[in-house]
Amino acid sequence: MELHFTGIIIGVATFLIIGLFHPIVIKCEYYLGVKVWWVFLIMGIATGIASLVVKHVLLSTLLAVWAASSLWSIGELFEQRRRVERGWFPRRPEGKLWEKKEK
Repeated sequence: MELHFTGIIIGVATFLIIGLFHPIVIKCEYYLGVKVWWVFLIMGIATGIASLVVKHVLLSTLLAVWAASSLWSIGELFEQRRRVERGWFPRRPEGKLWEKKEK
C-alpha cells in the first residue's frame, strides 16, 4: 500500500495559514487601523498570480490558499474595526504607534 501525503499536507498548511492570518489582522487593525487593507490586496493578487505560474501542485495550492486568505483578510480587517467599536477587542490608546503600555 502506497501512502500519498499531499492532501494532508495541504490540509494542515491551510489550517496554519488561516490561523496565522487571524492574529495578523488583529494586530494590523490595532497598530495601523484599516488603512493597510491595500497591503492584503497586493499580497493576495501577487500570490494568486504566483499560484497560476508555479507548476508544482503543492506549492501552487498553498500560494492559492495564501492569496485567498489575504483577500479574505481585507473584509476581516474592517470587521475587526467593528469589533473594536463594539468593545469586543481593545482600542489602541492615542500616542506613539509602537508605544508600550505602562503598568
